[in-house]
Order: sequence, then C-alpha cells, then structure tokens
Amino acid sequence: MRAHEAGALHASGYGQPSWLRVPDDVFGLVPSLWSSSVARGGDGVVTVAGVRVDDLAREFGTPAYVLDEADFRDRAADFRYTYSSVFSGLGGADVYYAGKAFLCTEVARWMRDDGLSLDVCSGGELEVARRAGMPGERIGVHGNNKSVAELEAAVGYGVGKIVVDSFEEIDRLAAVAQRLGRPARVMIRVTVGVEAHPHEFIATAHEDQKFGFSLSGGAAAEAARRIFSHAPHLELVGLHSHIGSQIFDTSGFEVSARRVLGLHADIAQEHGVELPELDLGGGFGIAYTTEHDPLPPKHLAAGMAEIVERECRASGLAVPRISIEPGRAIAGPSTFTLYEVGTVKTVDLDGGATRAYVSVDGGMSDNIRTALYDANYSCTVASRVSEAPPMLSRVVGKHCESGDIVVMDEFLPADVRAGDLIAVPGTGAYCRALSSQYNHTPRPPVVAVRDGAARLIVRRETVDDLLALDVP
Repeated sequence: MRAHEAGALHASGYGQPSWLRVPDDVFGLVPSLWSSSVARGGDGVVTVAGVRVDDLAREFGTPAYVLDEADFRDRAADFRYTYSSVFSGLGGADVYYAGKAFLCTEVARWMRDDGLSLDVCSGGELEVARRAGMPGERIGVHGNNKSVAELEAAVGYGVGKIVVDSFEEIDRLAAVAQRLGRPARVMIRVTVGVEAHPHEFIATAHEDQKFGFSLSGGAAAEAARRIFSHAPHLELVGLHSHIGSQIFDTSGFEVSARRVLGLHADIAQEHGVELPELDLGGGFGIAYTTEHDPLPPKHLAAGMAEIVERECRASGLAVPRISIEPGRAIAGPSTFTLYEVGTVKTVDLDGGATRAYVSVDGGMSDNIRTALYDANYSCTVASRVSEAPPMLSRVVGKHCESGDIVVMDEFLPADVRAGDLIAVPGTGAYCRALSSQYNHTPRPPVVAVRDGAARLIVRRETVDDLLALDVP
C-alpha cells in the first residue's frame, strides 16, 4: 500500500533514486536529453536554435513549451528514411506519426510536407489532419470506442485504414460504409499477450485491458471472419499490434511479431488471402533522464526487419508492407518546457540531508505525467550559472495538490531562487496533449523555434477562453 502521496514521499525516508548521481557540473546539459540545437551560452543562458530562453520568456511568457522545429522534423525524416531503406528490399514500410503524442495544425502540415503518414485517435485529431490538408489515404484511425460520427467522418474522408477494436465496431463500420457507398479499409488490432512497459497504465498488449481482439482466445481470428463476411463494404488489409510505450529494445517486438504473423499465416490458410500490411505500432522510448538509453531508429528498423523476414520465411509467406507509429520518439526530445521559479523551500530529510522544493509557475496542468505515471524528468536552471554547489531538489507546481510534481528528483544549484528560469527537457510528447485547466489555469503556448526565429504555433489560453464555455 502507498502510505503517502507522491508529494510526501520524503516522510517515509525517501532520498533519491539509485540512478541519480551528484553532477560534476550542475549546469551541464546532457546531450541525450535535449534537442540538437540546445546549448548554453557564455553568460550561462540556454539557447535553442540560436534564441535565448530569457528572450523567449519575455516575448511569450512562462510556462511555455519550446519546440525545436528542425529537430522535430529531422527525427521524423530519420524514421521515414531509415524504415524505407531497411524494408525497401522486403515489402516496404510506412511511418505514421502518432498524433496523440502532440498534434496541432502546423505539426500535421510538417508531416504532410515531409512525407509521413498520420495516426489519429479521435474525430478532433482527424479534423486537425483535414485542416492541414493531410491526404486521406495517409491517415490511420485508432480508438476502442469510435462513434458513428467519427466513423462517418473517416470513411467520408477516405482514410487509408481504420483499426477496428471490437465486434460491435465491425458491424457499425460496415453499416456506415454501405450507407456512404464507400468501402472502408480496415486492420484488426490484435492483443498478443506481450507487455513492454514498466507501468501498467501504458502497457497495452496484455489480455486484461480494453484494447484489441485477443489472439489466444480466438477473438482476433473471428474478427477476420466477420470482416470478410462484410465484403465488399469492408476490406481487410492487415493486422495491427501495439505492445506498449517507452520500449528500449526489440525483444518485445520479436515476440509480438511472431505471434501476429502466426495469425497472418492462419488467415492466409483459412481464407486464401495474404494480407498486404502489418502494423507493429510504436512505443519507441526516449531519454527523460540519464537512466534511459534508447535505441536509434536504424537499430530498431534493422532488428524489426530481421524479425519479420525470419518469421515470414518460416511460414512461406511474402513479407507484408510494414507500418510503425512513432510519436514520443519524434516529439518528445524536440521540446522543453520553460518555467519561472516563484518560491524555494528547504526541508530536512532522514540522515541529515536536505531537499529544496522549487515551485514554478506551471505544474500538473501542463505536465500530468509525473503524477499519472510516476514519470521521471530532468531539468536545469536555464537563465544563468553560478558557483553554488549542487543541492537535491524537487520541482513542483502551483496547483492545490501535494502530488503536483514536475521533476521528482534533480540536482540544482543551492542558490536557485525566485525569478530563475527552469527548463525541463523531453516534454514534447503527452504534456500539451494531456494538459488540463485544473484550478482554472490557462494552458501554455507552444513556441516553435528555428534558425534564430521563434513563432507561436499554439497560442496561450486566456481566462476569457476559460470563461467562454460557461453558460451565463
């Protein structure tokens, strides 16, 4: 049982995690945690794409999500080029940017222009894709409870694939496709019984959860039969498997691919059809702290190609066209959140140690992941340097919750004070996307920086925005 809320863990003797070490330079920037253009200038101020964070704070305010546009687009291009190259001699490959990580109209335009496809999970995300002019055939639609209106919008726009998640949805989608006179291309989300994440709320391929059709229980095979029975309104184009998030090796993909390709072979034998596509999902991990060591796309792609080719060869089947869905691995490292310090308190810990509680002007409304998933982050004082020694610190928000924590454990300079700017890297994925208006706090803007210039791609909410929904 948990005896204390996250914000009170020190009460039971909590110190610091084993992976966290006192840094030689408390102002040093660990390259794996930051986007490629982030640096610290001679006066100690952090810059991104040549723009100083103190200038960003003055122009756009804090908190703010600061996105390195070139880094974001380079990561997307790296996935596209790598997977296209590795699978070029097999069945080919498509990269779908997972919009749930972070999506706005400008990001969807980047994906459109840079040749990626887009994975959406709701009618709202589909509307963003439409507004950005993303071609329908380059859109995939997910969701375990898609409404009739969402299915009608997807079929009407001619999306490339709809990943079905229940027997009810198969019948519902067939009726929509028949009514609109447009066949729907579908994939079956297969629950393969593989868990590939340390937190149960993000592991998505074990049996006891809401997503997909069970492989071991026969539901996935039955889903294929039902889809074939709805021809020509439904066209089964492939199978889909997603095993979790923050994955740092290909071992989970190996087990997943073997199992889902077994179903692929069974469908070919039973129905005389070799499905042309296989989607292995996303979940590729990033470095939030020094404890994380993610694989680069070239290693992921090579490992997955070897696995798929081997399993298809063993079954005597052609290698299908592969899809993957990176979101966090593209958006996450490209962005940091910029805060201003408001207050600093120190508390005594067991053993004579102390910890600084550094309160910033944001919190769980702009980054819920620490409270929701026990996620770890790093941070740095971004507006100066000093000779002060490192001090164990916890960066907390301004909300009325003891669990309102942004960075659980980090060493900051002992002289951290009100007015300092704090930068938290790795916040491009699932921070703005999961943000809220808790305590009626307007959500921060997203500022894209490139080649020495900064511009808004999502503006800051205002109190008027919050009140606009209230019925007088």
